[in-house]
Amino acid sequence: MSTPLAPVLRYLRVLRLFWSSSIAAELEYPLNFAIAALSSVVGLAGSIFGLFLFYRTGYNFENWRWEEALLVMSAFTLMQGISATLLVPNLNRIFEQVQQGTLDFVLLKPIGSQFWLSARVVSPWGLPDVIFGFAIAAYAGSRLDLNWSDYLFGLLPLIFGVVSLYSLWFVLGTTCIWFTKINNATEVLRGLLEAGRFPISAYPGIYRVFFTFVVPVAFLTTVPVETVLGRSQTIWVAGAGFLAAALLCFSAKFWRFALRFYTSASS
Repeated sequence: MSTPLAPVLRYLRVLRLFWSSSIAAELEYPLNFAIAALSSVVGLAGSIFGLFLFYRTGYNFENWRWEEALLVMSAFTLMQGISATLLVPNLNRIFEQVQQGTLDFVLLKPIGSQFWLSARVVSPWGLPDVIFGFAIAAYAGSRLDLNWSDYLFGLLPLIFGVVSLYSLWFVLGTTCIWFTKINNATEVLRGLLEAGRFPISAYPGIYRVFFTFVVPVAFLTTVPVETVLGRSQTIWVAGAGFLAAALLCFSAKFWRFALRFYTSASS
């Protein structure tokens, strides 16, 4: 007899098969992991050095100490690692699926097409960024006398941020059904998200509005870190949750709407 959890368990089994097969395929080239780790170290060193240039003369971002700004950097690095592990290897291929006609085979499978396109592949090459993100957070937290419960408070808004980022990326990828050069737009999105390296208060007022209400960078890094530090208002965490839920629902509806305009490669 089927239970209400049966569909969820089915999707979890499929996800396990997806990820185990993709990891096995990726690990056939172990040198790639060393290259990814080296690239992460170089990129992270450059980011920390850039942040250090602001603070070396005694300048502080508004209400942000050096260690607190490092926490924002760690959240950004963690988000970057999650993107490289889960989002980039899947969502950047939607364009290829549409252009090559292989989306037809996805739509014929007895599983949600959005789930298949979003979770088919996992890449271990983003794990160095995830590890370094946790390491920086641990270092900065030790200097700020944070404990594990403080980090747990920031976990929920961080998850909300990941969901929001995924939804925005998926919506942009979906527009390739109409536009053939949308892969450039995803690169623009990634460029805008680079603003998350620094606290949102580091930017002039008009940019704060843009990175909060237009491209919600503030909800990806600054709000989770402020929650960890115990100075984020409940309304901001609730807003992050509402934004994540709204964008996720919109991405699903937008995908179903876009499929009405998709022309099968076999037709």
